[in-house]
Amino acid sequence: MLWISILLIIIIIGSLGGIFYITAFNKLNDLKTKVHEAECIIDENLRIKYDSLIRISNNLKNKSKENKNYFKEYEKLNEMNISNFDMDRKLNEGFTMILKMQGDLGLDDDEELNEELEKIRRLDEKLCAAKNYYNKNTSLENAMIRRFPTNVIARIHKFKLKLFFDGKDMDDEIIDDFKI
Repeated sequence: MLWISILLIIIIIGSLGGIFYITAFNKLNDLKTKVHEAECIIDENLRIKYDSLIRISNNLKNKSKENKNYFKEYEKLNEMNISNFDMDRKLNEGFTMILKMQGDLGLDDDEELNEELEKIRRLDEKLCAAKNYYNKNTSLENAMIRRFPTNVIARIHKFKLKLFFDGKDMDDEIIDDFKI
């Protein structure tokens, strides 16, 4: 009778451990999937934004009296091997330059240009939402990877800590990450 009780306790403990293992692994996979989905949305919207900026830059080049290509640096961005974070930063710089040129060239009333700029503003809203979603789920995933006992499951399945979209690494010694 004692052996049956001990065996029953071992089976119950093993079952509970298995249930916990499966639940934690599924949660880690769920967060990994959410982060990947956000990365895909960010990537797609950055490509669309890049194409829009190139169209606008060609339009501005044709309307400029000098016919000078101010956006040569931005045209080669798709050939460079840079992160989505760096691409986002460069595209935002390009967008700011376009807004400045729009005013300098007196094209504030150009309907075609304003439509393209409005498309980019809507893309920026989508990008902002996707970046927030990415950072939120990255934070949750990183917390699970660090916390016992899920850190053991994460190590077994080779889950790695991820950086936030803005390139901040909470584990490094650099305290300038948060300077504005």
